[in-house]
Amino acid sequence: MTIFNLGSINVDHFYRVPHLPVPGETLAATGYDLGLGGKGANQSVAATKMGSRVVHIGMVGPDGSGRDMLDEFGVDVRFVGTEGSVTGNACVYVDGDGENLIVVLPGANHEQSLDLIEGALAEAAPGDHFMLQNEATLGADAARLAKARGCFVVYSAAPFKAGKVAEMLPLADLVVVNDIEAQQLADHLGCGISDLPVPNLIVTHGAKGATWRGAETFEQPAFPVDPVDTTGAGDCFIGAVVAALDQGRPVPEALRFGVAAAALQVTRPGTAQAMPDRDEVEALLRGE
Repeated sequence: MTIFNLGSINVDHFYRVPHLPVPGETLAATGYDLGLGGKGANQSVAATKMGSRVVHIGMVGPDGSGRDMLDEFGVDVRFVGTEGSVTGNACVYVDGDGENLIVVLPGANHEQSLDLIEGALAEAAPGDHFMLQNEATLGADAARLAKARGCFVVYSAAPFKAGKVAEMLPLADLVVVNDIEAQQLADHLGCGISDLPVPNLIVTHGAKGATWRGAETFEQPAFPVDPVDTTGAGDCFIGAVVAALDQGRPVPEALRFGVAAAALQVTRPGTAQAMPDRDEVEALLRGE
């Protein structure tokens, strides 16, 4: 089947600096890297590298930056517009101790096109999956259209705002949150985590793995690794889980597949470029 993903696309600029800059200071960087980022783009790359067909829906600036990077990973970018003011981007300053300072410009991620969303989802069919996060606008409109086409809607509730997430719950078939977010959402709604009004819920536990709560509950411990960079691990996890579901794997296998993918991803620096492929995940699951 096909995975449709309405999501953010960022171009991330990484600067290595001797110390974090202070107001009024001009500081010479000691290193620089450029990469693809944004929760949406990360999830699309992860699902694509797991072997699924992914159609990304989004917006970048007129220069097409970010869109071209997604295309290089094999993501279908026909519905990524270039009419935004400027591609979303982040400047990340990292000192020798690993401390960072980050400035993010949402840019075109907050300028989504309903026409592009409608055009993409006109190709959707029952059994397809639709993914979204909170870094792009028009998410509720897109989720309604996806449900009308028979898609299974997967909502990653990040960046987390309890009120916004509560409004999205009736539109989602699967909601993904971490431990803290799950409790905050339950407190906001005045219920227990097990009583949250959503058909399926994944609660991630960081280095401890993840839990799927639905008609049945499944626990999946994490794989022991020595992490190098945990940036994008959650996006890798959910992209891999949805790819596994898209490929017909039962829930316990999909959960294990996602946890294994994230375990590999955190052993490498970077975000989208650090996503493993399906063969690597299968090898880890075989104990190789």
